[in-house]
Amino acid sequence: MRRLSPTAQGIVLMLGAIFLFSSMDATAKMLMERHAPMQVVWARYAGMMAVVTLILAPRLRPLLRTRRLGLQLLRSAFLFAATFSFFTAISRMEIAAATAVMQVHPLLLTLGAALVLREPLGPRRIAGVGAALVGALIVIQPGAEIFTPTALLPLLGGVFYASYALTTRFLGRDEPILTSFLYTAIIGTIAASILTVPVWTMPSAPDAGLFLMLGAVGAAGQFLLIRSLSIAEAGAVAPFGYAGVIFATLWGLFAFGEVPTPTTLLGALVIVGAGVYVWHRETRSRAAATG
Repeated sequence: MRRLSPTAQGIVLMLGAIFLFSSMDATAKMLMERHAPMQVVWARYAGMMAVVTLILAPRLRPLLRTRRLGLQLLRSAFLFAATFSFFTAISRMEIAAATAVMQVHPLLLTLGAALVLREPLGPRRIAGVGAALVGALIVIQPGAEIFTPTALLPLLGGVFYASYALTTRFLGRDEPILTSFLYTAIIGTIAASILTVPVWTMPSAPDAGLFLMLGAVGAAGQFLLIRSLSIAEAGAVAPFGYAGVIFATLWGLFAFGEVPTPTTLLGALVIVGAGVYVWHRETRSRAAATG
């Protein structure tokens, strides 16, 4: 790894993070065959909290100081809602289809940044957002006989995740990233611990192992993601996040026997294509501005 350039290292770490996240999703889907989605969400946050506490223990007190407590709570609530929406979705539909629709969030973030942060929104960005939503509709197929309201959950998750990313970007102006990360873990763990009580079921020994693995894999993925973004420019590694659609398709095929339909593949291609197009245009625009 050390022989690679910082950008190449960042790409490898990003791909590793996305693979771990997709593995976490597949594990969650397995567990939700026997346990409520909220209990699985709890395991994801509890694992994240354990790793955060272990890594940041000497610095917890100063990192807890924030001048934006309201926004930190709102940001954490957005991520919690996104996680619950997506986990519920994959418990009821194909993991590849849900992952594909969830991938609209980078484009929704582009739209939100223009509306809230007053970032420029040109015709190409608008076209990219529109194309991504069309791709999501191709996967969801509203009006078709196979459509169920559950199919809207990953789209809702994408909206919540884009809102989370938007508040993260806003907070990043005057709050340390580790402070935001810590509040995400704390708020999510507290909320999940309370909400999982009514639906809690005692896991078997194998399921308890899967719960532990879910939390550990999710935390490891978060660590690789942060590390990736710390050594390489976000614009260079961000497009590789779309590899999640490929990983999800493979997990669905080999772990659950889910063969993606032509409409799922077409919709995923449209969504990923729109995201890569917008990224390419923004990269060229930044290069021209600094050139």
